[in-house]
Amino acid sequence: MIKLNETSQSQVTEFILMGITNRPELQSPLFFVFFLNYMTTAVGNLGLIIISSVDSHLNTPMYFFLRHLAFVDFGSVTAIGPKMLVSFIEEKNIISYNGCIVQLIFFAIFITSEFFIMSAMAYDRYVAICKPLLYMVIMSDRVCWILVASSYLYGILVCLVITSETFRSSFCESNIIRHFYCDCLPLLSIACSDTSETELIIMTFAALNLISSLSIILISYMLILVAIVRMNSSEGRHKAFSTCVSHLTVVVVFYGTLLFMYIQPQSSHSFDRDKMASLFYTLVIPMLNPLIYSLRNKEVKSALKRLFKKLCKHSL
Repeated sequence: MIKLNETSQSQVTEFILMGITNRPELQSPLFFVFFLNYMTTAVGNLGLIIISSVDSHLNTPMYFFLRHLAFVDFGSVTAIGPKMLVSFIEEKNIISYNGCIVQLIFFAIFITSEFFIMSAMAYDRYVAICKPLLYMVIMSDRVCWILVASSYLYGILVCLVITSETFRSSFCESNIIRHFYCDCLPLLSIACSDTSETELIIMTFAALNLISSLSIILISYMLILVAIVRMNSSEGRHKAFSTCVSHLTVVVVFYGTLLFMYIQPQSSHSFDRDKMASLFYTLVIPMLNPLIYSLRNKEVKSALKRLFKKLCKHSL
């Protein structure tokens, strides 16, 4: 392992991110793959934000939350993606101490906010299906903004606690982070001070975020399922289910990956396995989300057609 020529009293000023692989023959292909991944994610999420903002047919609470889901997906990928691409070009992917702090701050805010924006989307679907006559009253603009703002504010709070606790530790022996971005646990693994209390705080927040947001989603969908079963019309059941399928697909993929990471026995954890799981939920899922909502959602596809028609008319 490469170590800094520092005494035990010194503090590192930069870190080296090991990246996804150290095999030279894979650097160029992986750069191309993840460059396409980042561009697809950026275009998909920004496109979804623009389409749902400019099309009056998508001016509903459901698409309000979808815009913010696309925003946090784009934000989390941008916090990690560009710096990760550098690792495929440079021999040593160096990130400054302050740069590492900034990366962790932004990623923590966006990923934590995503948990509760997804919960808000599940609650929105519950109200739409179980209380359709009161939908616009319950899901007013004020309520939507409160739900989204609460998600962001809580994300900022969690981020400040996690970041301050992580960087309160001393890094004085090794500056090699066995990961492709600055994450809490890989950082704490190279700290030269006692990190047991910090790890407990981080894992408590991780469990709280996962359990609380997933509980809201599961309760919402249980109530939705009961309402769908009670419907007399098969057409009504199909329509109700079709409004949930995109969000449900995203939830299964997102939470399935996280549960795979956190439910494993501690003895079976490895940085390489966790790195692959992290790769999936940090870079792959944000790319899939706009595709899932676009391909499985007739309203989004119709909005795309209307936008293309407008663009064609203006270009003629």
